[in-house]
Amino acid sequence: MSMQSLLRFFLGLCAALAAGAAMAAAPGQFVIDKGWSFRLAPGNAQLDAHPEAAAWRAAAVPGTVHADLFANKLIPDPYVGAPEAALQWIGLADWEYRTRFDAPRSALSAARSDLVFEGLDTFAEVWLNGEKLLDANNAFRTWRVPVQGKLRARDNELRIVLRSPIAKLLPQVQAMPNKIAGNYPSPYGDEPKDAMTGNFARKPGYHYGWDWGPRYVTAGIWKPVVLESWDALRIDDLQLRQDRVEEARADIAAIVTVDAVREGAQEVRLWQTAPDGKRSLAAQRRVELRAGASRIELPVRIERPQRWFPAGYGAQPLYRYEVELGGVKAGARTGLRKVELRRDADDKGKSFYFAVNGIPVFAKGANSIPFDMFQPRVSKAKLRRVLESARDANMNMVRSWGGGYYESDEFFDLADELGLMVWQDFMFGGGMQPAYDDAFRANVVAEARDQVRRLRNHPSIVLWCGNNEEEIAWKYWGHGKTLKEADPAFADKVWKGYVQLFGTDLRKVVAEEGGGIGYWSSSPGDDLAEVANTPASGDMHYWEVWGNPAHPPSKYLEITPRFMSEYGLQAWPVQRTIDAFAKRSEQGIASPVIEAHQKFLAGKGNERLMKYVDYEFGETRDFADFVYLSQAAQAEGIELAALHHRASRPFTMGSLYWQLNDVWPGASWSSVDWFGRWKALHFHARRFYAPVAVAALRTPEGRTAVSLLNDRTRTLKGELRLRVMSLDGKLLRDERTPVELAPLSAARVAAYQDAELLGQADPAATVAVFELKAEGEPASRRVVYFKAAKDLRWPEPALRASLRRDGKDYVLDLQAATLARGVWVDFGDLDAEVADNAVTLLPQEKVSLRVSSKAGLAALRKALKLRSVADLLAAPASAKTASRALPPAWLRLDALSAGRRRAGVTPP
Repeated sequence: MSMQSLLRFFLGLCAALAAGAAMAAAPGQFVIDKGWSFRLAPGNAQLDAHPEAAAWRAAAVPGTVHADLFANKLIPDPYVGAPEAALQWIGLADWEYRTRFDAPRSALSAARSDLVFEGLDTFAEVWLNGEKLLDANNAFRTWRVPVQGKLRARDNELRIVLRSPIAKLLPQVQAMPNKIAGNYPSPYGDEPKDAMTGNFARKPGYHYGWDWGPRYVTAGIWKPVVLESWDALRIDDLQLRQDRVEEARADIAAIVTVDAVREGAQEVRLWQTAPDGKRSLAAQRRVELRAGASRIELPVRIERPQRWFPAGYGAQPLYRYEVELGGVKAGARTGLRKVELRRDADDKGKSFYFAVNGIPVFAKGANSIPFDMFQPRVSKAKLRRVLESARDANMNMVRSWGGGYYESDEFFDLADELGLMVWQDFMFGGGMQPAYDDAFRANVVAEARDQVRRLRNHPSIVLWCGNNEEEIAWKYWGHGKTLKEADPAFADKVWKGYVQLFGTDLRKVVAEEGGGIGYWSSSPGDDLAEVANTPASGDMHYWEVWGNPAHPPSKYLEITPRFMSEYGLQAWPVQRTIDAFAKRSEQGIASPVIEAHQKFLAGKGNERLMKYVDYEFGETRDFADFVYLSQAAQAEGIELAALHHRASRPFTMGSLYWQLNDVWPGASWSSVDWFGRWKALHFHARRFYAPVAVAALRTPEGRTAVSLLNDRTRTLKGELRLRVMSLDGKLLRDERTPVELAPLSAARVAAYQDAELLGQADPAATVAVFELKAEGEPASRRVVYFKAAKDLRWPEPALRASLRRDGKDYVLDLQAATLARGVWVDFGDLDAEVADNAVTLLPQEKVSLRVSSKAGLAALRKALKLRSVADLLAAPASAKTASRALPPAWLRLDALSAGRRRAGVTPP
């Protein structure tokens, strides 16, 4: 896509977002989303170097300054190439936004009018007609300002000045004799590495850079601005508190919060729309309102309720409620369910698992991070693509990580509809916070009340968690010890502030506002017990695989936690995604553009990634092989860990890998890239998270344990098959055993030493194949290798493929003469989605994969490319290079020929 086309796309997207906000305006609400412009604020130190940003230019609201600069062609695409260092001036600048609007007649005559700012990022001065209304200091809060008597009929000027968070906070941070720990120091010199400001700002932490995303310290009016007016009353909130949800009956309290201009009697009605669409009057009464805030509680009883269940355990029926009071209406939606975080004591510690409607649920899923560096660009379509991908991979939980922002209503609406439980962090991503400061803590408490109230009706939310990794960072990563040695009194003050905020204040907010949902002080942790991140109790993050000391993936088998809430391996996205930000000539393991999109170890993460590729597959010859094998290593390593967690049920009751999605296109731990394209890991996840599966896990010492996994709530009967065969297809052993799988269980059914499986067979040329078939469930297969792939004697797989049309779609028929491991199907630049990928074919096995694409059959056949592990390892490098130079006709890849143009990066 050309830059001009990209610009048109982006402006259209902003217009669509603004139009959507305007369409959503309720009676008495006027969305101020037109006529905005922006400039670099006068007098700012950045003006000398960037005079081009001094003039007023068109802006999008909601939006961010980086997106506005890009839309006006003042900066290059922040995602293409390596422009990051040259764009750090934006975060050091102050920015000014303004618009003019005519006030609606109703607002001029109304008894009350408020300007409501749902999201100001972050230090914002708000002026109306030359009068200062507000000094905002928290991107996560909603700011409401009375403006009655301050509006003009025509030509009101609304002006917002956004101060640089770095420039504003740096003097006070530098003045600290001993500083608290930040997260990732800037490599660009925009702030000193020993005086990081991000932890002092209530702003998305990932804007300051992370090990999977760039440093773009943006600013903006990132959520709608609304003028809200009323004469009699305003319904501030409708909470649907679930006091009792059982199969026979549900008791709900509909709690209406009202802001009335004057006291008086009113009739209140509550309407219920059941999941089948039937509407009925659920409650009605006459109430006496006082001037100001009033709270009305309406009890509702539902006989034989349709209960909400996580994906895989039942349906997701949703009830809608609408309250009418004094001619004003407000609505909310929920699903009826009972959620418990169970902490049962045993001889090893305490359990950690979620029970929904009384069912102990093994949590299967991943951690989600922000969906873009610039949140207003995230469309509902993009959210739907990623969250549906999670559901389609048999996930039932997403942990919404604490270093970003609280996700949009659309995110949670989709999670409700898809049956995805959400573990919701408060927005603290790491390091340490100045919670010893009363004003900072009060600001956070106000933020928490805003967000818990906004989100509490969503049945998908099953936990509120105080922060990500702050407790273990203080206790185990050195900063706490260093500060205690340098300034014991200040260290004690810091820790006491931490305990007050995360142990008491946020817990109280959730207890008061959360409608019965549990609270957890930090992840990983044991809710402020002395020892955190332990397998015995609470949740764990495990990074000794990939992190330090970079153990091989087999180390996962030695760690059996109660609930694994983070673990991961990195990989590059598919070639087409890489081509969107780097020319082919710029692609190399250590090339500048590639390193700019590899954020681990400040761009040197490919060295770590090569280590993990080498563990299993050996050295790679070129970047394309490296990309493919990075995905294979990631997928196989995470599969090993996830199956181990599942096989350890009920001691282990959750497995959430890091991470689900991406914030931009680049190397990361995600299984779905920024464009929504699945990596090999996501295809594997659909198999290893299947409700019914076999786990055959071999240790480096040569012992294979076989477990049968059943997440269904009913007993299943089936058959377990064991085959031992050579890589070229000679069958050495074939056994079938009838099995019965108890509900909600993992059962160890066999254990083998290598010699018991191999007999006299060559371990370098033999595999064991375990396959479980259960009634009504897809077959589950696990192939056990007795040596690393680099040490196997691979025969040429002799893959055969044919593509044919089948109705609106296509079918790709694949067959391999010998075992073909990790077969990857690719169609180059063409939009084509394959129903399954990263598959392993047994010798002579045939599979048919559905392909969805608008491209023609001839074009797809021409673009088709297949790749497998054996293609890289079966023959000497010279032979492989020669064979790839002139592939068979059915594998020819003209789509990757010279002349491919560089694609501009656009949001999917």
